[in-house]
Amino acid sequence: MIRLEHIHRTFQVGEHTVHALNDINLTINKGEYVSIMGPSGSGKSTLLNIIALLDRPTSGRYVLNGQDVIQRSDDDLAKIRRVNIGFVFQFFHVIPRLTAAENVEMPMILAGIYSKERQQRVEKALAAVNLSDRTHHKPNQLSGGQLQRVAIARAMIMQPEVLLADEPTGNLDSKSGLEIMELLENLNKQGVTLVMITHDQVLGKRAPRQIRIVYGRIENGELVPSVQ
Repeated sequence: MIRLEHIHRTFQVGEHTVHALNDINLTINKGEYVSIMGPSGSGKSTLLNIIALLDRPTSGRYVLNGQDVIQRSDDDLAKIRRVNIGFVFQFFHVIPRLTAAENVEMPMILAGIYSKERQQRVEKALAAVNLSDRTHHKPNQLSGGQLQRVAIARAMIMQPEVLLADEPTGNLDSKSGLEIMELLENLNKQGVTLVMITHDQVLGKRAPRQIRIVYGRIENGELVPSVQ
């Protein structure tokens, strides 16, 4: 599913080279639920961006569903992302001028899916996150928990195999946060591979497999047998 081999990511800051990731080896198999934990500045967000194909490593190998994706063009990576990966972020990233339904619909418009199918899939997606009664509401009419539900519906609308969640409850109260976690974990039970980035130890320990990253290195959980 996801296999990273000897991944390095460096950044140049003035005269200094910052090693954000240092020899990362990691395999995540289909259907796993994995948390990646570490303090601020540990490299966990950089790792997520590479897994998400939003950033390229300085060196190393990344195999996604049997494809070596490191040398693919930006256009190819965008297509692979759109089909394979869904994203849920701490700050929702919904478009303020669009309704809940229009936000969820956006990835399908970009993918060229016909209007009738889009409408059917949006209705189903919003129902799955208990927002059927908020279809025509704009973001300023929704609570934080409802906004995150819109973000989850949007993330899953293209039926990706992998869902990446970056601090998914970080901007929510405890009750809404628990509801969002239960929603994400239910998607995992349905077969979606769930990878969650968090600095919250309690949240991270909900995952059956926990990986800790410190100073750009994985401290545990480096490699598990690959199932492809």
